[in-house]
Amino acid sequence: MTRIIIIGGHGKVARKATPLLVEDGHEVTSVIRDPDQSKTITKLGAEPAIGDVASMQKNELEELLRGHDVVVWAAGAGGGSPENTYALDRDAAIRSMDAAAAAGAERYVMVSYFGAGPDHGVPPDNDFYAYAESKTQADAHLEESALKWTILQPSGLTEGPTTRKIDVHANDAGQVSRGNVSEVIRTVVGSDPSAVAGLKIPFNDGDSPIEEALRHVR
Repeated sequence: MTRIIIIGGHGKVARKATPLLVEDGHEVTSVIRDPDQSKTITKLGAEPAIGDVASMQKNELEELLRGHDVVVWAAGAGGGSPENTYALDRDAAIRSMDAAAAAGAERYVMVSYFGAGPDHGVPPDNDFYAYAESKTQADAHLEESALKWTILQPSGLTEGPTTRKIDVHANDAGQVSRGNVSEVIRTVVGSDPSAVAGLKIPFNDGDSPIEEALRHVR
């Protein structure tokens, strides 16, 4: 059994991933801001933890994360103001990485996006710029950490079918179902850490079974 904590536990991807992780025998804690969402989290099989990670300091996050083996970051400001985006997707994410290391959570799985990186190409006057910059900086911080990290970079999210098949070799972003993203999270968490640590995985929906696709990422 692995003890997993999902930050952004009420998000669409997290809600699909949670029962899969529970089904695999893991102990899951889901961090949510709204106490009214607790019943949903409990029905999914996870333990709700109430907290606004955007306003929590490192020591508070450290206490929240202590006792867990894997941190999954699935939170996002969801296209809010640039200030809120930087506060959550960059600053809070970075604090959570430092807190995870201090709390002894060896593994960290980041849900980023296809195209994140110094060459993301989003112009400053584009509404997506704050998110692109936030994810780029957060991912870079994670790569420099001592954590056993895996960065997932799904393309445009859809409510399409869960095929458990992806494409990790595409040069351009396409689309991927949230169900398939949740299955990638499940597979990564359930894998030998040495097999997935240090991987950045951009992916679309595709034709390769997830387990097979991940073996060909390096």
